[in-house]
Amino acid sequence: MQKVYSRPKYLKDAAFHYCPGCGHSIVHRLVAEVFEEMGIGERAIGVAPAGCAVLAYNYFDCDFVEGAHGRGAAIATGIKRRWPDAVVFSYQGDGDLAAIGTAETIHAAARGENITIIFVNNGIYGMTGGQMAPTTLRGMKATTAPFGREPRREGYNLDITHLVAEIEGTAFAARALITTPKEIKKAKKLIASAFECQLQGRGFSIVELVSACPTNWKLSPLASIKFIEENMAKAYPPGVLVERRLPEAAKE
Repeated sequence: MQKVYSRPKYLKDAAFHYCPGCGHSIVHRLVAEVFEEMGIGERAIGVAPAGCAVLAYNYFDCDFVEGAHGRGAAIATGIKRRWPDAVVFSYQGDGDLAAIGTAETIHAAARGENITIIFVNNGIYGMTGGQMAPTTLRGMKATTAPFGREPRREGYNLDITHLVAEIEGTAFAARALITTPKEIKKAKKLIASAFECQLQGRGFSIVELVSACPTNWKLSPLASIKFIEENMAKAYPPGVLVERRLPEAAKE
């Protein structure tokens, strides 16, 4: 009998603590699969965030450190500069990266730090009870926006990956949806491209994974997938936002 599906080498045999329908477990698996297929798991060093993925180090079988809220890009920068041969990544949610971590993310991109950020955007603060995040859509309800986000009252939602893509130091920025198997396969390819960018020394890379939070959206897992397709994907369209090659002068 041919074995067609098994646990990736760099994903521990541990039960996820995530809510049913949450996309973090899928993203964890994709990253672990990429590590194994690219042969980089032994060189990988991750930075875990504050938020729902705070225990990411319990699931990945590679070196990990815990980061303070929003500091993932800064910590990853320090690790990469100390160990340039390591494959360094920061794993962050939208509250972590697009709120407190805005400065760290933008300036790491501006410096062209040769790190990779795995950014999971579910449009809300998941772990702390569903408060509005910078990525919460217009009209979307949150515990701190009970009548739905109104730009004149709560401001517009922030497309942080698009903003980072405009920065010259960003070598690769892309976005994918964690919805159907077809979209999840696309997500895996983009994650691999981001790590390949780092291996080539081209600079800052980021992949945004638009994912569901059924618990705080107060939707079923299937309805959450539909919400992503009909609403989140319009505000945060998938695809490669930017891909810059290393300047010829820098290769010499």
